[in-house]
Amino acid sequence: MGVVKLYLCVYNWLLFAGWLQILVSAVKALQQSGPSGVYAAVEKPLQIWQTAALLEVFFPLVFSFLWFLVLRRIVYGIVRSPVMATLPQIGSRIYLTWGILFSFPQVQEHWLVTSLVLSWSITEVIRYSFFALKETFGYTPRFLLWLRYTTFFVLYPTGICSEAGLVFVTLPFMQLSDLYCLRMPNKLNFGFDYYYMSIVALLAYIPGSPGMYTHMIRQRKKALSSKPKAS
Repeated sequence: MGVVKLYLCVYNWLLFAGWLQILVSAVKALQQSGPSGVYAAVEKPLQIWQTAALLEVFFPLVFSFLWFLVLRRIVYGIVRSPVMATLPQIGSRIYLTWGILFSFPQVQEHWLVTSLVLSWSITEVIRYSFFALKETFGYTPRFLLWLRYTTFFVLYPTGICSEAGLVFVTLPFMQLSDLYCLRMPNKLNFGFDYYYMSIVALLAYIPGSPGMYTHMIRQRKKALSSKPKAS
């Protein structure tokens, strides 16, 4: 097994196990204490495994540069998806994980956290198990392929609505806080307001979400129309 294949196997199995832990913990907390207890049950693993997904952006960026240095075979072996398709999704999740849920405890018990965590974790358990089996055995069951390219019809809207909803309910707390803000005057002669940045981020969901949704529909058509094979 080459270094690249070993890395992909380890990475995908680790992320599968991490998101499975999040899903199980969320379901248990929901049963025991309701939506208000979900975030406390998944906070640390959510921060760890969602942040680990940055590697999916880091490596494509690095190897896209190395591509110009003629390392094409290595690049195509490790990069699985276009940076521009991966970056918005991971960026929004990192923003929600750290910039919203971690930074503003006032919204951690909101019911939208439950729908967010369940949408993310179910999606990622399916996705990482799909890639883990593919990298390890060179084959994935047809039912898992179907799940990967079908469950998004429900999970993508619930995830997006939960993300946008949480940003919206956090805005009043941002407005009353100077967290992450840089006020004028200062030595940099530059001002930054986290509240207004978050409004821009919220508005970005309007054009961005339909584009990602139609992209997944095209990917589904391509994936499910192909003949069953080791893929």
